[in-house]
Amino acid sequence: MELRGKPTAAERATQATQTAPPREPSSPPPEPTESSEPVRPAPPARPAEPSASTPRFRFLRRLSRTLLAALVTAAVVVPVSAAARPRIPAPAPAALAPPTTATLDEAYTANRANAAEASRMATAHGDRTRAVADHAMAAPSRHFLSFDGRGQGLAVEVLGDLAHADRVAVLVPGSDTTLETYGRFRAGAAALQDRLNSLDRRHGSHGSHGSHGSHGSHGSTSRPHTAVIAWLGYETPGTFSTTVLTTGRAEDAAPQLKGFIRELRGVVGEKAHVSLLCHSYGTVVCGRAAHGLDADDIALIGSPGTGADSVAALRTSARIWAARGADDWIVNVPHVHAGLFGTTVGFGADPVSPAFGAHVFAAGTGGHSDYFKPGSVSLDNLARIVLGDTSEVTRA
Repeated sequence: MELRGKPTAAERATQATQTAPPREPSSPPPEPTESSEPVRPAPPARPAEPSASTPRFRFLRRLSRTLLAALVTAAVVVPVSAAARPRIPAPAPAALAPPTTATLDEAYTANRANAAEASRMATAHGDRTRAVADHAMAAPSRHFLSFDGRGQGLAVEVLGDLAHADRVAVLVPGSDTTLETYGRFRAGAAALQDRLNSLDRRHGSHGSHGSHGSHGSHGSTSRPHTAVIAWLGYETPGTFSTTVLTTGRAEDAAPQLKGFIRELRGVVGEKAHVSLLCHSYGTVVCGRAAHGLDADDIALIGSPGTGADSVAALRTSARIWAARGADDWIVNVPHVHAGLFGTTVGFGADPVSPAFGAHVFAAGTGGHSDYFKPGSVSLDNLARIVLGDTSEVTRA
């Protein structure tokens, strides 16, 4: 029979319990039998808040984290789109044998000539910024162990008298260091060399410079001879790029850094004290190169992590130092690492944390780019590490 007339008592009760009137059925329902009980739909129940201890709550929390991870992945792992920059023409690097004290001047001359030719080619190509940078490197006062003007560019420059140095600092830069931005990197190296010279004059003797011997393999005076090397020996990642989040560039750079230190020992000898001062992503490079690296000290400054969970995991005989300025934004970088799409994202433990096990020294109130700022606490401490004045390094 048709159910379109006056509602039954059961239907009126159902309507009273619902927030909206029931939709009229598109076809009549089957006629109830005597044994059938009227179907009374339950009123819509208000969903209960899940307890923090219920499986449902745990599932929702995992789901929200998964969705958040997906959003983060989309934001930082998908490459930042930008117009590809045309490659700048430049000559191939000068073909030189590994340097010795006798061939340093030859290497310096050849690399200055290469930089001058790179500047001419960049000018012809219409890239004034690169042309100016290359031209500055061709100045007679500049001393390069190597120079390559192709692509982002590579350069390894000496400040000081490397032929007689028994205290050598090698600076390893972080992201966005190219030939165009090399000037700011070099400025830090020059500030360190100036500070080393001023501390040398103040002390006037080797007696306070630690337990690594009173003399290097060069020279016989009581004062140490220092040199600083600005090592742009790898293609640094861009700050806003996927490569800056992974160890890929560092793994490529580590063999280059190890090879350079071996060649450096061929110039300064095994008794010279060699310190690596590694900044930002450069600390990831130094972390990857640390095992078997012939260095006495490794300082990690402004580090996002090294890819290792502790000093012991670096597997090095070098003394490990670490510092972070009070205003360094790197403090906000999560110190985690996780596998993602076949690669590892993040760099693990914080080198200034007690659990990492480094000698943590004071870096003052500086920011991420201030570690080599003249007059800063961090520059003073870095110079003392290079000189071996470890008892005078102020601790954090």
